[in-house]
Amino acid sequence: MGTSSRQTRRDRIVTAAEARFGAKVREVSTPGGDSRSSCRLHFADRTVIATLRPNFRRAHLEAFVLSRLRPFTEDAPECLGVVGEILFQSDIGARRLNVEIARVGQRRRLELATEAVDKILRIQAAARQAGLDRQLPHLGVNDDWIDNFTQAIDALAPLSSGRSARVDRAALAEAVRTPARQFVKWDCRSGNAALDDSDALKWFDFEYAGVRHGAEDLAWLIGDESWPLPPATMEQIVSDAYDPGTGHTRDAYLDYLALYVTLHCVQRLKLIVKEARKRGWLSKTRVRRYDDAGVHPEFAAHLCRVGAHFAARRALTAPIGRDFEDAARMFDQMIAQAA
Repeated sequence: MGTSSRQTRRDRIVTAAEARFGAKVREVSTPGGDSRSSCRLHFADRTVIATLRPNFRRAHLEAFVLSRLRPFTEDAPECLGVVGEILFQSDIGARRLNVEIARVGQRRRLELATEAVDKILRIQAAARQAGLDRQLPHLGVNDDWIDNFTQAIDALAPLSSGRSARVDRAALAEAVRTPARQFVKWDCRSGNAALDDSDALKWFDFEYAGVRHGAEDLAWLIGDESWPLPPATMEQIVSDAYDPGTGHTRDAYLDYLALYVTLHCVQRLKLIVKEARKRGWLSKTRVRRYDDAGVHPEFAAHLCRVGAHFAARRALTAPIGRDFEDAARMFDQMIAQAA
């Protein structure tokens, strides 16, 4: 987006905001960078988040979801209205989880990780109360989506011994296929949560919300390459937080979570490799600051270890796990050579 286009977009948002709230916008800031859909509007007495997405349907879907959730939870922003294609929502805080969790010690990291998981499950419970599981589109249910999700394991071949080639693709696709019964926020990477002034963690960006198994939200968090907690720790946190309201037994839930994390890590690794070829490796600070793809060899190695851990849970995905182990060693060697 060029400078003039950004200015036109900003002027449009400010005009709509001042008409909506009857007050002058004193400043506009873009903590995620000028290319992002959202900005922070500074009024004399408060700040408001304004979002103008390329697809206006996403804005209206997000407004619908936030409005339905609000009577049952405050773990997400409050929808303050929609003006045309512009969504206004409450500002839940400038301290993004992906940055905060990298700054603190191990004990606080564990607390934040536990709260992040708890809040995801609380939002899903609120969505059940609101009836969103019966009102939103089903995600990831068509054959093309499932085929793309499962066939992506071929991307591990150049980074490993290629054991994934022997995986039963039909069985893998059948294992991924699941009835769409549970609300999912989608894209629960840690950059999509923030801490407010009272240190309460809240999730934002609901424009891709829909209905699927439910474990996908936790998989997005665990499979976030910049998320610093070990996979075994995250698995235990999820097990401890298990909610019977999901409609699955604990073991069945953890089995599906492991499957989805495994394949989600493949998708993230594909993205990292693609972006590294295009842009080169990025600094970890930049990745966290701009909530960018984790294009850093340490993030890639960590992601591979996460994938390996969860793939080992079932025989079907065990070969994928061993390929992840190979890939992790490759990235570790890259890090050692650069030291």
